[in-house]
Amino acid sequence: MPILETPLARLDLIRQPEQANEPLQAFDAADEYLLAHLHEQGLDAGARVLILNDGFGALACSLAGQAQVVSSGDSHLGHLALAKNLARNGLAGETVTFVPASEPFEGTFDRVLIRVPKTLALLEEQLIRLHGRLAPGARVIAASMVKHLPRVAGELLERHVGPVQASLAVKKARLLFATPEPKAAPRSPYPTRYRLEQPPIELLNHANLFCRDGLDIGTRAFLPYLPRALGSLRVADLGCGNGVLGIVYALGNPQAELTLVDESYMAVQSARENWRAILGERVADIRAGDGLAEQPPQSLDLVLCNPPFHQQQVVGDFLAWRMFQQARAALVKGGELWIVGNRHLGYHHKLKRLFGRVEQAGATPKFVVLRATKG
Repeated sequence: MPILETPLARLDLIRQPEQANEPLQAFDAADEYLLAHLHEQGLDAGARVLILNDGFGALACSLAGQAQVVSSGDSHLGHLALAKNLARNGLAGETVTFVPASEPFEGTFDRVLIRVPKTLALLEEQLIRLHGRLAPGARVIAASMVKHLPRVAGELLERHVGPVQASLAVKKARLLFATPEPKAAPRSPYPTRYRLEQPPIELLNHANLFCRDGLDIGTRAFLPYLPRALGSLRVADLGCGNGVLGIVYALGNPQAELTLVDESYMAVQSARENWRAILGERVADIRAGDGLAEQPPQSLDLVLCNPPFHQQQVVGDFLAWRMFQQARAALVKGGELWIVGNRHLGYHHKLKRLFGRVEQAGATPKFVVLRATKG
């Protein structure tokens, strides 16, 4: 396992979720560049430092105990990684305060360290929330690998913080230094909303949601095939996003018991607000989590899933395969996992290895809806 070694700390770090023979490390050259810069500049032990989008906790763990560290991000898996990496390196958990991206920051900060996220709407919302949170003389530094650093990131920093200067690239990483200047209080464009024709509902979407401005085409292909009138089944919407699958299923199955889970705090926030707006006081378990890892075995009758094909900038089917495994463990015998996926991803063969019985429940030219039954 690669070790993160900088002038500030020597750390053994892991990613989440863990996998055997992990091919990727929990930090990159942008983390190293930013930490080296902080060491050169010096950091007062009493300084309040806000870290945004810290992946698996490399920055927060490096600064733990050396300043008052607040870490904020939208990933429950990232939060788990931070906690595990603090413990793994003998660092007290209370040395870092974690704030989910669905909640506001408190107090003012002397340093703000930003890992530029894949979703620039999340960066925009975070910068808007920084208004009034920068102490006199505060410094704001964003870091990214060059290949993942769009021009818009610098423009957002300049719009919401102040003039931006870019560093030279080192090991294909770059830093952006924003000098705070007085700004009028901004108005956030988030959450956004869109309407469905069938069923006729409006859905709210916070900044970091996938397909924030309209229903994604995979879910659109899935909705017509959702089963109806199945009675009081225990059903989970796995990777729920704004909750659309679970909500539409609930409308067609008034007796069903719903669980909606996602690893994005903003997704869970959106799903809760949408559920309340559409289904009122009907009870549902809507939570942030590592998929169905915390779901008791054999406690569900049906799982609905539009699986992701990436984690941050990394594309692959590892997360989808893991979700399928979690679903199988959580389902009763005879229980079903319903998914939608691009035809070319070959989910049918993967599901057959886990479940044995897999049927095509529906299809469009681009997508297939599959039903896998636990034997």
